[in-house]
Amino acid sequence: MEYNLADLFESVVDVVPGREALVYIDQPGTGAERRLTYAELDTAANRIAHHLIDSGIRPGEHLGLHLYNGVEYLQTVLGCLKARIVPVNVNYRYVEEELVYLYRDADLVALVFDTEFTERVAAALPQVDGLRHLVRVGGAAPGSAAAPVVPAVAFADAERGGSPERGFPARSGDDQFIIYTGGTTGMPKGVMWRQEDLFFSGLGGGAPTGEPVQKPEELAERVAAGGDGITFFPTAPLMHGTSTLTAFIGFNFGQRVVIHRKFAPEEVLRTIEKEKVTSMSLVGDAMLRPLVDALSGPMKGTDCSSMFSVSSSGAIMSDTVRRQFQALVPNVLLLNNFGSSESGFNGTATEDSGPERGFRVRVNSRTQVVDPATHAPVAVGEVGRIAQCGHVPLGYYNDPGKTAETFFEKDGARWVLLGDMATVDAEGVVTVLGRGSQCINTGGEKVYPEEVEQALKSHPDVYDALVAGVPDAKWGHHVAAVVQLRSGAVQPSLSDIQTHCRSHLAGYKIPRQLVIADSIRRSPSGKADYRWAREVASAADG
Repeated sequence: MEYNLADLFESVVDVVPGREALVYIDQPGTGAERRLTYAELDTAANRIAHHLIDSGIRPGEHLGLHLYNGVEYLQTVLGCLKARIVPVNVNYRYVEEELVYLYRDADLVALVFDTEFTERVAAALPQVDGLRHLVRVGGAAPGSAAAPVVPAVAFADAERGGSPERGFPARSGDDQFIIYTGGTTGMPKGVMWRQEDLFFSGLGGGAPTGEPVQKPEELAERVAAGGDGITFFPTAPLMHGTSTLTAFIGFNFGQRVVIHRKFAPEEVLRTIEKEKVTSMSLVGDAMLRPLVDALSGPMKGTDCSSMFSVSSSGAIMSDTVRRQFQALVPNVLLLNNFGSSESGFNGTATEDSGPERGFRVRVNSRTQVVDPATHAPVAVGEVGRIAQCGHVPLGYYNDPGKTAETFFEKDGARWVLLGDMATVDAEGVVTVLGRGSQCINTGGEKVYPEEVEQALKSHPDVYDALVAGVPDAKWGHHVAAVVQLRSGAVQPSLSDIQTHCRSHLAGYKIPRQLVIADSIRRSPSGKADYRWAREVASAADG
């Protein structure tokens, strides 16, 4: 047995086959749900794995998951891993041109897609060579008789026709898992992970808050020796790497995982109460703030006492919104985790993180702040880039140039150089300044949007905010704030916003432009769309 995700999952199944593994709750208000034990989920994954093998998909080939959350998503990921087929996440918000790019770049030979996306798949398909096998989840595509036809096998038929038994060839810790990044600052990139590396960097070696296992067999031994009672609830889309990894962390513990088809705040709270959720993951204020609003309003009194922790990755929960949530659910531990598709988990924010002190992270022993040119650790207080060694990805799929820029060898170890700029203090605490690609150079000073956004979100009338740099004849660029106001709020003036921010930020970081938007555009997972923010701010400035 190796550190292979399918091997590890099967080892857990064999010690707790009758334990509930997955609860899926469909569209809000329908009451539809599915519950699968570990044995049932294993059998379902075997069936889809055998269908893919019988359809000619070979080990090492790539399958795209163009799906909303559902049993089929995790079932197909597990089926791919069992068959040594490489699963590839597809952003379901992508339109034709973006899909064509991703399908081609990832060299997809197979695709599992929700019937809602039939029209987009049909438009992209003729432009993609090599995509030879499609499986459709759900009924026939809605629409008229003129609706596009995609030559796809119904998922139910694929599952029914596949063998329920295992019977797979030996697998390896070298088998790959590819996570495509969101592409908000450029075209998406596929991060290639060895499964052994992903197990230790992204899944905590079977114990994210404790000691990693020392051998693959130890994972099942720990599950057999422990009890149940923990329920993991990844609320973001599974196509966002963090949510899929959260589900696998739950499986590695032999515990229960709950998923919704889509994020709906009131339904999330109902599920927390009904299923006694203990650990929930989400993506920043875009998901936490609607939960605060619901708990303060229509869902006031919802029993969230089972909750032990709420963690965020991919975007931070601001100090203001964390305090509001903590007042409503006082016993919950709020964790701002720091990591990426390229590094897995790097660390967790300190309690004193906030607008005044910045986003401060206690990082793991494999993480450093380095000079991007020399890769040497920076001195205390100097700005560098975050890097991590050890269990890191192989590189970017189909992009040797970007791989060479991002991954390097030092002291006999392999490292990944992240895009996040940071400083480190004498105690080793890292202050994350923000993505270097989003840094605003204004009058020779560098401003990172994230720290300005934290200050903006602490304003009582601001619901959400993004910050971007707009070309400026005098300063090179000026700081522009694109703000969504709270419902019923009186629109603040630029002067009001500036006065508020001055208590948190140095003068050169204060926004010089304010744009009020009906809503802030983010990815389905809650990540910021800075390209959109720049366009909105530039158009308003012109």
